[in-house]
Amino acid sequence: MLKTETLTRIKWDANGLIAAIVQDANTQQVLMMAYMNTEALQKTLEISETVFWSRSRSELWHKGATSGNTQKVREIRIDCDADTLLILVEPAGPACHTGEVSCFYRTLSEFESE
Repeated sequence: MLKTETLTRIKWDANGLIAAIVQDANTQQVLMMAYMNTEALQKTLEISETVFWSRSRSELWHKGATSGNTQKVREIRIDCDADTLLILVEPAGPACHTGEVSCFYRTLSEFESE
């Protein structure tokens, strides 16, 4: 569990969220970006797997709970402004709901021509 003092030093946005970039600890590939609130961050630390806050469903989301594509946390870093987390993980399957390894599988020009 993080100390209250540490939680207050994090720069949560107006909705009490912080951006969390997830990166493969071995390959360094960026896998996804999601949001965390204090409960999601504490739960992530407790179970050593990523847990996020789903903005669309307004609930905690344990990555891989239904798909099996969990992300074992190896390290959590915070940026210099204390407003973004970098979570280094050992993935057990693809990060993207489309089945792609990374959510960042398309270039902007590919997206534009869809």
